[in-house]
Amino acid sequence: MKNVLGDNLTLTLFGESHSEYIGATLDGLTPGIKIDEDYIKHFLSLRRPCCKMDTPRVEEDEYKIISGMFNGYSTGAPLTIIIPNKNVNSDAYTDLETKARPSHADYAAYCKYHGFSDYRGGGHFSGRITAPIVALGAICLKALECKGIKIGTHIYKCGSVVDKEFDSDKEIDLVNNKKVPLINNLEEDLEKEVLKAKENKDSIGGIIETMITNLPAGLGDPWFSSIEGKISNSVFSIGGVKGIEFGKGFGFADGFGSELNDEFYLDNGTVKTKTNNNGGINGGITNGMPITFKTAIKPTPSIGLKQNTVDFINNKEVELEIKGRHDPAIIRRICVVITCITAITICDLLITRFGEDYLK
Repeated sequence: MKNVLGDNLTLTLFGESHSEYIGATLDGLTPGIKIDEDYIKHFLSLRRPCCKMDTPRVEEDEYKIISGMFNGYSTGAPLTIIIPNKNVNSDAYTDLETKARPSHADYAAYCKYHGFSDYRGGGHFSGRITAPIVALGAICLKALECKGIKIGTHIYKCGSVVDKEFDSDKEIDLVNNKKVPLINNLEEDLEKEVLKAKENKDSIGGIIETMITNLPAGLGDPWFSSIEGKISNSVFSIGGVKGIEFGKGFGFADGFGSELNDEFYLDNGTVKTKTNNNGGINGGITNGMPITFKTAIKPTPSIGLKQNTVDFINNKEVELEIKGRHDPAIIRRICVVITCITAITICDLLITRFGEDYLK
């Protein structure tokens, strides 16, 4: 089981949904970064369940930094954070030791780990493991903010609800301070869509949009370490993600070069493009314009309706009715996760190009 992301700044995850602790380590972090614990708590609160659209399982996420910090600053040693799991109910999962939940990792995990993986609450595959990603990602976000670089994610589409697309730094600040990250005031409409699915014992997915501003031009490589490749690798590491597109993405298939090429111009001596259909990336390398990408989020696989599946231990077809505490939609809570894992990836790219002290 490989749990390491990154080249020169690496993220390592550990723990399971119902284990005593979950946690993560950042290795290669610039020494001398101020650790703003209120900032960490804020971003953890954006991920935490808070409304009818979320799971009833609410963890306080009382994290503890056990290495890599001294007198409030990063030391340059591996920075490790642990978060206790307190609100667990493993009894709801006793029936799932042998039965594959449709669209979950249960059967695939059994095949890979020969039945030894912890199945309770999804074990190491659970969305619960994203909490330490958010905590460490918040440290990276703060370091990037000090360099003028901002990252934010909002709900772009869920059911019939469609938000506007990003077009400014101010909108990043807006969504990074909202429990329901929408640019327009569509919270009530979104809740209706999600609760409609919940009432039907079903779930719903959607599309989120992320924007990164003020990155220097020249990050990334043309082939196997392109910006798209690095970000996609990180984003696809998060459970529930099933698709990604940069800039216009699949919209390029429906137009002409004359319509979709981004023409260059000079703005007080700075090279910019009149449009940003390529999402701030040319040839796998940043061009100085904002990076934009959209991510497709699947409906939560755990639903209350009866479904057909297989008992893979007893080799028979069965019906399954899932119990436990689950989100009818993960689209609200996943936004901050995508923001934070993107921040870790961007920090890795900057350290790789400019050196370990770049973020200081």
